[in-house]
Amino acid sequence: MDPISLQLGTKNLWGLLVGLLSKDPEWLSAKVKFFLPNVDLGCGNAALDLTQKVILQLKELHRQGSATWQKFIHCVCMELDVPLELEVLLLSTWGSGDELPSHLAAGEESQPESQLHQGLKRPHQSCGSSPRPKQYKKQQRELAKQYLQLLRTSAQQHYSSKLSGPGQPLTFHQAYVPPILQWGRATAPFDPQEGDIMGRTKTEDGADMSIRDLFNTRADKGPRVMVLLGKAGMGKTTLAHRLRQKWADGQLDRFQALFLFEFRHLNLITGLLTLPQLLFDVYLSPEAGPEAVFQYLKENANGVLLIFDGLEEALHPYSSKETVGPEAPGPALTLFSGLCCGTLLPGCWVMVTSRPGKLPACLPTEAATVHMWGFDGPRVEKYMGCFFRDQPSQEAALAELRANRHLRSMCAVPALCRVVCLCLHHLLPGSSPGQSSALLLTVTQNYVQMVLALSPSGYLDAESLLGLGEIALRGLETGKVIFSTEDIASSIMAFGTSLGLLNSFCVCTGPGHQEEGFAFTHLSLQEFFAALHLMASPKVDKDTLTRYVTLNSRWLLRTKARPRLLDHLSTFLAGLASRACHPFLSQLTQQDQVWVGTKQAAVIQALRKLATRRHTGPKVVELCHCVGETQEPELAGLMAQSLPYQLPFHNFPLTYADLAALTNILGHRDAPIHLDFEGCPLESRCPEALAGCGQVENLSFKSRKCGDAFAEALSRSLPTMGSLKKLGLTGSKITARGINHLVQALPLCPHLEEVSFQDNQLKDQEVLGIVDVLPRLPRLRKLDLSRNNVSMSTLLCLTKVAVTCPTIRTLQVRNADLIFLLSPPVETAAETRGAPDLQENASQREEGQSRSLALRLQKCQLTVNDVEMLIAQLLEGPHLDEVDLSGNQLEDEGCRLMAEAVPQLHIARKLDLSDNRLSVDGMYSVLSAVSTSRTLADLHISLKYKTVVLMFAPKMEEQEGNQERVLFHDSLMPQMPSMPQMSLCFPNISLSGNALGDEGAAQLAQRLPGLGALQSLNLSENGLSLDSVISLAQCFSAVQWALHLDVSFKSQVIVLRSDRRPRDLSAAGSLPEFPTGSQFSWFGQHCIPRSFCLRECQLEPPSLIRLCETLEKCPGPVEIKLSHGILSDQSLDTLLGHLPRLHQLKLLQLSQMRLSLRSPFLLADLFNLCPRVQKVDLRSLHHVTLHFRSNEKQKSGRYGMFTGCGLSQEHVEPLCKVLRNCEDLNQLDLSSNQLGDDGLRCLLKCLPQVPISGLLDLSHNNISQKSVLCLVESLPSCPRVREASVNLGSQQSFRIHFSQQEEAGKTLRLSECSFEPEHVYRLATRLSQAWPLKQLTLTQCCLGLEGLNVLLRLVRWPEGLLSLRVEEPWVGRAGVLTLLGVCAQASGNVTEISISETQQQLCIQLEFPRQENPEAMALRLAHCDLETHNRLLISQLMETCARLQQLSLSQVNLCDASSLLLHSLLLALSELKKFRLASSCVSSEGLACLASGLSHCHHLEELDLSNNQLGEQDTKVLVGALEGKYWLKRLDLSHFPLGSSTLAVLAQGLSHMTYLQSLCLSNNDIGDIGCYHLSKTLRAATSLEELGLSYNQIGDTGAQHLAAILPELPELRKIDLSGNGISPAGGVLLVESLALCKHLEELMLGCNTLGDPTALELAQVLPQHLRVLRLQSNRLGPTGALRLGEALDGCPYVEEISLAENSLAGGVPRFRQGLPLLRHIDLVSCEIDNQTAKPLTASIVLCPVLEEILLSWNLLGDEAAAELAGVLPQMGRLKRVDLEKNRITAYGARLLAQGLAQGSGIQVIRLWNNPIPPDTAQHLHIQEPRLDFAFFHNQPQAPRGT
Repeated sequence: MDPISLQLGTKNLWGLLVGLLSKDPEWLSAKVKFFLPNVDLGCGNAALDLTQKVILQLKELHRQGSATWQKFIHCVCMELDVPLELEVLLLSTWGSGDELPSHLAAGEESQPESQLHQGLKRPHQSCGSSPRPKQYKKQQRELAKQYLQLLRTSAQQHYSSKLSGPGQPLTFHQAYVPPILQWGRATAPFDPQEGDIMGRTKTEDGADMSIRDLFNTRADKGPRVMVLLGKAGMGKTTLAHRLRQKWADGQLDRFQALFLFEFRHLNLITGLLTLPQLLFDVYLSPEAGPEAVFQYLKENANGVLLIFDGLEEALHPYSSKETVGPEAPGPALTLFSGLCCGTLLPGCWVMVTSRPGKLPACLPTEAATVHMWGFDGPRVEKYMGCFFRDQPSQEAALAELRANRHLRSMCAVPALCRVVCLCLHHLLPGSSPGQSSALLLTVTQNYVQMVLALSPSGYLDAESLLGLGEIALRGLETGKVIFSTEDIASSIMAFGTSLGLLNSFCVCTGPGHQEEGFAFTHLSLQEFFAALHLMASPKVDKDTLTRYVTLNSRWLLRTKARPRLLDHLSTFLAGLASRACHPFLSQLTQQDQVWVGTKQAAVIQALRKLATRRHTGPKVVELCHCVGETQEPELAGLMAQSLPYQLPFHNFPLTYADLAALTNILGHRDAPIHLDFEGCPLESRCPEALAGCGQVENLSFKSRKCGDAFAEALSRSLPTMGSLKKLGLTGSKITARGINHLVQALPLCPHLEEVSFQDNQLKDQEVLGIVDVLPRLPRLRKLDLSRNNVSMSTLLCLTKVAVTCPTIRTLQVRNADLIFLLSPPVETAAETRGAPDLQENASQREEGQSRSLALRLQKCQLTVNDVEMLIAQLLEGPHLDEVDLSGNQLEDEGCRLMAEAVPQLHIARKLDLSDNRLSVDGMYSVLSAVSTSRTLADLHISLKYKTVVLMFAPKMEEQEGNQERVLFHDSLMPQMPSMPQMSLCFPNISLSGNALGDEGAAQLAQRLPGLGALQSLNLSENGLSLDSVISLAQCFSAVQWALHLDVSFKSQVIVLRSDRRPRDLSAAGSLPEFPTGSQFSWFGQHCIPRSFCLRECQLEPPSLIRLCETLEKCPGPVEIKLSHGILSDQSLDTLLGHLPRLHQLKLLQLSQMRLSLRSPFLLADLFNLCPRVQKVDLRSLHHVTLHFRSNEKQKSGRYGMFTGCGLSQEHVEPLCKVLRNCEDLNQLDLSSNQLGDDGLRCLLKCLPQVPISGLLDLSHNNISQKSVLCLVESLPSCPRVREASVNLGSQQSFRIHFSQQEEAGKTLRLSECSFEPEHVYRLATRLSQAWPLKQLTLTQCCLGLEGLNVLLRLVRWPEGLLSLRVEEPWVGRAGVLTLLGVCAQASGNVTEISISETQQQLCIQLEFPRQENPEAMALRLAHCDLETHNRLLISQLMETCARLQQLSLSQVNLCDASSLLLHSLLLALSELKKFRLASSCVSSEGLACLASGLSHCHHLEELDLSNNQLGEQDTKVLVGALEGKYWLKRLDLSHFPLGSSTLAVLAQGLSHMTYLQSLCLSNNDIGDIGCYHLSKTLRAATSLEELGLSYNQIGDTGAQHLAAILPELPELRKIDLSGNGISPAGGVLLVESLALCKHLEELMLGCNTLGDPTALELAQVLPQHLRVLRLQSNRLGPTGALRLGEALDGCPYVEEISLAENSLAGGVPRFRQGLPLLRHIDLVSCEIDNQTAKPLTASIVLCPVLEEILLSWNLLGDEAAAELAGVLPQMGRLKRVDLEKNRITAYGARLLAQGLAQGSGIQVIRLWNNPIPPDTAQHLHIQEPRLDFAFFHNQPQAPRGT
């Protein structure tokens, strides 16, 4: 029986029949009795189960012969409810005399299937009926059988005709070597039994997967979808065809039908399709009955496999939500989506291949993912063995392969391996060993040799090859990979197909429409030919060529608007730019070497630009491939040196070839580098590519896809990486086998300092194996084994290791954390430091032998038995510095044992037994036991989950170090009189929950002075009255330590405490984990005010009077905070009346207090009653904050803020009357009230009498355009108004800025005011009366073109200047001609015009009165071209712009008409001083016009032509216009394509510009040669003050040329040489030369490789007037940075310092004198840690005007946050602190919030990407909005009152 019949016939039929009859055993028994009346089957079969009985009865029926069996089968079908499919099978198989199947005849008892096919049911019919549905079903079955056989036959014919032949050298070859396949996620077998037979699919990384394993996934429910991911050339398409071929040969018997589609074919179908049309019209049509065949496929979908190849080539529809119903037509991709989601052909199997990247959303999340990694070494050799059939050729090819590492790396890609084999087949005959592989060093060279090999007799058909290249490039640009006969000339088509470069095939463009199509044999071949066309075609110039040298940062979905098929074009361009390809290109192009060399140099130059920039991970990898292809050591060195110190690769797949390319580049690097691979799918043998890479200092892998094979490959590479100091392999799935390999490799890495194996699911044995190797790692400082599976017994084994291993200093275990901290032996440390002093080493060695150990075993579930074992271990070990057993289950007995062992263990610093379920009796036992210890400093215990810290300090009179132990604990003092006198060192006393009452509290207050300096005193829940609480405030005078009294009266929480420590701030969370010895400067040593905080209490006047009288006696500054209560007007009046007598009061705060509408006037009057009041802040009648000056003589502005108080028009006059006498009122904030237009008008009338000197804020007061016009009208009557800004849009802002003196000119800014035409007229009228107005800005005010014309015509002043700035969307679309026409309408003389289309901005400066000179006008018209268009406009412009001094055009598109008009205008502008044309698009003709006009502007002083897209000829034209510009002072030609010839012309022009003060030539690729010519020219520019030469590829030679002429520039104040290739050699010369520039203020040398030698030299000759110093990314080390910091210390003019992206570590600048003018300091990515934070904060606090501190991407933790928080209140000018990407936790963030609350004026602290949970971050942001946790920088929020 053929396979189709086997699948559709008797397979499992017996089991189905048994299963059916088991549901109705009574019917079966009745039928057996009917057919076998004389046979009794019940005797002896009682023990059988139901299934066995059914099988026995069926066997007996069959023994009676075929006639009986047929009748029985007919009864089954007629009388039982049989599914239609099963009925057809039964009748067709046994209903017509077929024999019993073999398994029944053999007596095999098959088990029934668990599931039956659910089909159509029919009612019972009488015997003998023959329904039509049965005939239809049988016919359907036959049609399906024919179609399935047709599918197989078609596939077999397809592949039999595709075998390799002499005419098709690049198509299919006979041998197939499967690539490496790896599961992307864990999957389970589809069928448990089948899974056992076929093998488990939980495949180790790198292990082979058979083709059967691909379809061995559990997908009983939902779609069965598999995604096969692999980079280009990995063999995805080959594998898809291989599956189809195996199925056609009958090897994939799981599937009845297999369909293979390629998206590149499906893209050609423009119409909509249904699924049957896709299967039958596009793929293969059945001979008959397509409806029946499709119905059969639907009913048997679990046996249908659809393969879709090339998902990355699919053109995605613009709507991702498009869905198709089961019968509705749709695009091919939509049908694919329906198949994946299960809405079409539910139950079928779908396999799709794609390159890695962004996959469409239609793929279900549960889809199985398989990564294809190409070939490893054995596979490559196997492939070559199959390719070369004869033994000598095979051996020769393998010898070449084994001798060449680069060749092996390239052969990892199967498609490239095929090309290599083809080239070797051509080169090996007649060549000596190694000669062939020498010609195949790069991918491009392989393709070149392939073209030569395919060319007959070595003849290159240049015309055909370039024709193919042109077709290839056109296809890539338009997203086309399949070409029709109309796209390709017949000669080129014949050429390509004859050499096997093109494949021909039949293409279906729609149902019933087919045509012949052509495609390159692989997409990489199309990219190669496209690159060949760009390099060899004379039609492509250098500028066009370099535009294709780009890098891809990520993979995108293809759309019709974005084809994205240029992935490897840059790589091939780079390869063709190599010297090795020069002869090939010369032969192909028939051009001389200079022509080819120019093309190649352009590509190399473009790559040099890319090599010096910072890139993302995918771009870095692609650039490595490109640079490697060029085989240019200098370029490789430039890229290697430009790579950042920390190089991250995150979340994109990497192959062996990728890492090999990276290693090749790193081989040219001098400095160390850190490689971080996180979330990257990695080929298991990837680490082998890093072998011998001595530059890697830090290597980290984090991926669940890394397993044992990966670890084994890594272990082979580690010993060869000589500089490796830090190794991380976290989050992987390595087991004992992989760990064993790594453990064997670690001792062979002598420089390892840190190893991390976090989160690897390691078991006990693996952990112990890692720890055993510690003694053999002499320099190891840290071993991290956190988040692994460690048992209690293993934990105790680890403590024993910590005790016995001499290098271990700390073992820290907390929950899942497990960390060893080690100190290397003294000998190793001395070697590292290079300290040879033997006597010193001897003393250090002796000190090292007496080591101390810190043991922290927190929350480890330790019990009493564990403690006994632990103590026994510790007794045999060294001295203990700390033992922390908090959070365990020791209970009383365990704690007692530990405490009794303290004297023997010699614990020097701390014993922590808190949170161990200690009882009161147990606590006494612990305290008694530790009383005999002479060494213990701290004891931490807890009772009722409250921690008490006992600190022991020696008595002053004791000389031998004896210590007095003071014992105190929670809530054990019920009687105050019996409380003993104690001398404590900062204890915390809690008497909460007792019954002290007022009398006990009074007695305690009397005894407080005798208790010494306490940390805190808790009197909560003791029944105290309000009078008693207020009397406790007397303690402020009685005891010095009492600084804060916090009272929640209703809940009876009463705490008296001293100053806050960092520990106190963590009350809401866990205590911090800081290293031993860490200290905090905290909030400095400034005077801390005493504070009285009272909550939840209704205060009456008598209580307030007593409180104020009590606090009058308080020494030092005082703060009063009252919250959550009710304060009547009488009480508020009483309180405010006593404030003048509180001379020490610093702050009064009323929070959540309900106040009346009269309160704003009472508070405003306080300015008059109390001269010490500095700020009154009332918000929403619920929050009041009063700030007081330290004394009345202190002169500073006063602030009145009454926001959200419901103030309306009737309140304006009374409030202004109160404020009228406040002479030094700086700011008045009335925002968020209800003033409206009438209230605002009333306020503006009263405004001249209110003495405001700073800001009046009226935002959010429901105002309209009416108020805007009223403001304009009021400006003349307010002489001290400096600026007014109004926004009527979403911001609803209205602010008026004042000055103390009368302002001659005012600024008015109006935004989103939605002006109507009548508003514009009224505005113009009022503006004419608002003289003098200096500047008017109208932003998005709906001011159209006509409205602007009206405004310019109507505004007239007697005299003066008016600057008008208009920002409207139409400005960006209007064009330069239209905007100049607007300027012509002005009523005054236009002196300045600035146009920016991108910014949608037009700026005009008008001069009044307008001056006209008819004679000069006539003269200018005489110089104008009479044939010029727009003559009327030009005449108007010449009239209005006769005195134009500045014309600025930025980001505009200049049409030729505009250029012609500007040409005529420039001829007439005799007073033009400044001209700017930047970042604009102008045609060559237009540039010629502009250059001609500029050539007549002889009095120009400033010229900016930067950032324009110009060709070489256009550049020469513009540079030529510089001739005769002798008065030029500023010239900006940055991003200006200066070639060698153009630079020569420029140099000639510069030699005559003796007045030149500023020259900017950045981003121009000037190079060393250009520097030589430029330096000769600049000798004459003795007035030069600014020189910008950044990003110009200047090396040490160029720096030497510059250094020679810098001393001849006496006025030089600023020089920018950032982003060049200057090393220490050139840097030292520059610095020595700059020392002679006595006026130098700004020195910018960032992004070079200057190193410490340059920094040390600069420190010796630091310019005395230096203001700005930028040395970011310059490979500075701690030595250079420290010395530089010492030199900078005390510099009186320094405003900005940038040392970012240098390895400073502990070398951050340390100041003793400080920098009085420093505003900005940038220390991003400098490896600054907690240890460095304290000296850093001590330095920055000495910089009083510092505004911005950048510390992102460092290693700062909570200690650093604490230090920063401590100095924030002292940094009065600080606005921004950037702490992104550090190690600050929620605890540290709380510290920063506390620091901000101390009165800091800072606007934002950036904390993105710190280890802070999102919910905590959100809570902290709500609490303190200036803490910014967002990815994007939010708008800074200035604190209120600043």
